[in-house]
Amino acid sequence: MKLHTLKPANGSTQTRKRIGRGPGSGLGGTSTRGHKGAKARSGYSKKIGFEGGQMPLQRRLPKFGFKNINRVEYKGINLSTLQTLAEAKNLDKIGVAELVEAGFISNAKTLYKILGNGELKAKLAVEANAFSKSAEAAIVAAGGTATKL
Repeated sequence: MKLHTLKPANGSTQTRKRIGRGPGSGLGGTSTRGHKGAKARSGYSKKIGFEGGQMPLQRRLPKFGFKNINRVEYKGINLSTLQTLAEAKNLDKIGVAELVEAGFISNAKTLYKILGNGELKAKLAVEANAFSKSAEAAIVAAGGTATKL
């Protein structure tokens, strides 16, 4: 084998179509764009969602709903979760630091709400940004305190 005999494998390379270079090339005249119309013009680009002049889907469908800019999003934590956490680590007070350490909330800035699902037997002092009515009642019934931050 010699360097001057090397060539690409058959079919691996193709020559570029040189359009608009006169009738002799076979690709002159309309330059593969057909006759007239928007697609034959220079600078043509179809809009996103264009349906050939038919009313597009995003304009046919009605708008609905809204985003409340004042909404406050809470991470929900159930009483059953607090009970298992208290049993596992022998806690009598559960606050932000304990929940971050246990991995229930990501950081101290996360807003969280105690929800009433599950049963609470331990006497706990619970600190949270919000409580559901049933959760607050269950905490007090168990002899604990519910403090809003």
